Amino acid sequence: MRSILILAGIVLPIFLQAQISQWRGINRDGFFNEEGLLSQWPEEGPALVLTVENLGKGWSSPVVANNMIYITGMKDTSDVLSAIDQSGNLVWQTPYGSSWSKSFPDTRSTPTIENNKVFVTSGSGQVVCIDANTGAIVWEKNAFLDNGGEYGNWGIAENLLIVDDKIVFTCAGAQTTMIALDKNTGDDIWKSESVNDEQAYVSPILITYNGIHQIIGLGSKILFGVEPSTGKIVWSYDYCHVNNFKWDDDGVINCTSPVFYDGGLYVTSGYNHTSAKFQLKDDLSSVDFQWENETLDNHHGGVVLIDGYLYGSNWLNNSKGNWCSLNWETGEVKFEEEFDTKGSIISTPGQIYIYTEKKGMVALVKPNSDQFEIISSFQITEGEGAHWAHPFIQDGKLYIRHGNTLLVYNIKA
Repeated sequence: MRSILILAGIVLPIFLQAQISQWRGINRDGFFNEEGLLSQWPEEGPALVLTVENLGKGWSSPVVANNMIYITGMKDTSDVLSAIDQSGNLVWQTPYGSSWSKSFPDTRSTPTIENNKVFVTSGSGQVVCIDANTGAIVWEKNAFLDNGGEYGNWGIAENLLIVDDKIVFTCAGAQTTMIALDKNTGDDIWKSESVNDEQAYVSPILITYNGIHQIIGLGSKILFGVEPSTGKIVWSYDYCHVNNFKWDDDGVINCTSPVFYDGGLYVTSGYNHTSAKFQLKDDLSSVDFQWENETLDNHHGGVVLIDGYLYGSNWLNNSKGNWCSLNWETGEVKFEEEFDTKGSIISTPGQIYIYTEKKGMVALVKPNSDQFEIISSFQITEGEGAHWAHPFIQDGKLYIRHGNTLLVYNIKA
């Protein structure tokens, strides 16, 4: 079932599945349908209404559901899920699997919540269902090892996708590329064929076009579409080697989920890799290349699409990046401007929110394709480590995670 949301002249598909809360909003596109928010912040920033510490190290986002805040973190060598009430009290905390043990081990998987169940994956590929009220583990499965999964240098960073009665997870490797588990029991429903690629930190998205549903995934090199009911790989495209793209031969890293609108798919990666837009066939049987762009090579902060323009930050090196705008139809660069460095980006109707990874600057930005127009900004000074978590907005509150600390701001007008 699909409903249509109008945002600044763009028709965005929103999939109505029962009370799902997840990473980057209901449609995983960074859009939060919140009205009545502040159009400008005080000089010191919006009011800080809650600070929560001792979450464990992590770069995952907080998610709000059931009037609770759910957030993951690493404690010792385990990933843990915490449930916190709106007063900041820890209700329960559950270890759910081994953390990634090599470079950058901090927890990175954001919980996906439907009704009274929380679904999350550990850095080692344990897929777990946890009772949202009690913290009890309902079922767990070592989905990555059981299916011969393959990952790159930074382990597993996927946020699980719910599609109907299924939990979708990208194992990658020679045995299979993507699997679906029964969300109630953890039993296998389907396993796709392999496209012979490794996992690349991308969270898949669910799209609908011409009444057809499809799961879109991206590995280290291969962009692909999957039939949700059967797991059939409908099409695959070697994104890494199209049109002599500027790219490492091995693909290296993809962190940004594809952006979908009106049959178009935009794919971007950091490290000076070329980004590209593709157009799906009317029956979703394949894609055609449309344009490429070397300016907006987003690292891992995501991009947003508003009124026919893409907004996000690019990669100049591991500690630098500018903020950019591209025309959705042509790939034309509208602006590239400096503000601290690269970072994450989300949006609400008529507003953009960015969170830079170097100084932890949080800025309210006006959607303006011709210039980078900052309305207000303030700096995050609590917490530690890189500012890599994507912000979350719900019920007039802005949630910012910095390492072991969660900060909640009142942004309601």
